[in-house]
Amino acid sequence: MSKGRGKLEKKGKKILILGASGFIGNAIYKELCNYYDTYGTYCNARRTFEHNGQFFRYDMEEDDIVRILESVQPQIIISAVRGNFAAQIQAHQHMLEYLVKNPCRLYFLSSANVFDAYSKYPSYEYDKTLSESVYGRLKIKIENMLLRLPKSKMAILRVPMVFGNTSPRVKEIKRAIWNNEPVEVFPNLVMNVTNDDKLTQQIHYLINRDKGGVYHLGSNDLVHHEDFIKEVVERIGHFTPIYKRVFTTNEERYLAVLPRDNQLPKNLQMGYQEIIDHHVMG
Repeated sequence: MSKGRGKLEKKGKKILILGASGFIGNAIYKELCNYYDTYGTYCNARRTFEHNGQFFRYDMEEDDIVRILESVQPQIIISAVRGNFAAQIQAHQHMLEYLVKNPCRLYFLSSANVFDAYSKYPSYEYDKTLSESVYGRLKIKIENMLLRLPKSKMAILRVPMVFGNTSPRVKEIKRAIWNNEPVEVFPNLVMNVTNDDKLTQQIHYLINRDKGGVYHLGSNDLVHHEDFIKEVVERIGHFTPIYKRVFTTNEERYLAVLPRDNQLPKNLQMGYQEIIDHHVMG
């Protein structure tokens, strides 16, 4: 056991994951719950979580997050919440007020979409954000709120497309194949990728080492969306699906968040091929 981990885990650091019933939030919960005193929120998946004492029902549009924060008193909040955009902004404003007054850090799961207006090249940690999408603009708004805090209080984790055996993206591909429906590919889109396993290990490391700041948590290399999806389909089985090639532009466009300033240790870095080889069918 590393020195850092031993030191933290004796303290039984308290972690609260917002959106712990979603695909990524639940993967983070499973990664951390054996090491830390970990709590989560759920909204819809009632039957699965309502008898778990570590989970709180939280509807962003009806409930105030402060009630749960005061009940749990976490040292770490991980925000993987989805849903109504206005409610998300208000919830994060309330979290910020809590962070200022309490010994606590927020890890915010952001997205490559904060750069989706810059389509000519990949993006690095300290590039200026600019988005043409409503989703990207929401993430930028919350990022800008966090950037006013000291680095010790927050970490912005920008994530590219997430794959993995139980991921919504892979499930959707499988559903399309089995129903003889076309699988959408974007031939001109150049991206990097990650999966739930690698992402949760990276987040665990950042928490363990008390890291703050801005991190790009994706593969170190780039791949065309069409090539990547075709390789994923090959791993799923011997299918010859119909591909629906969607051209949003005639030129190559990038949606990639590459790490440069805040590199993680080698064992936590990966190439896109590793995502295909180990985790799509893992």
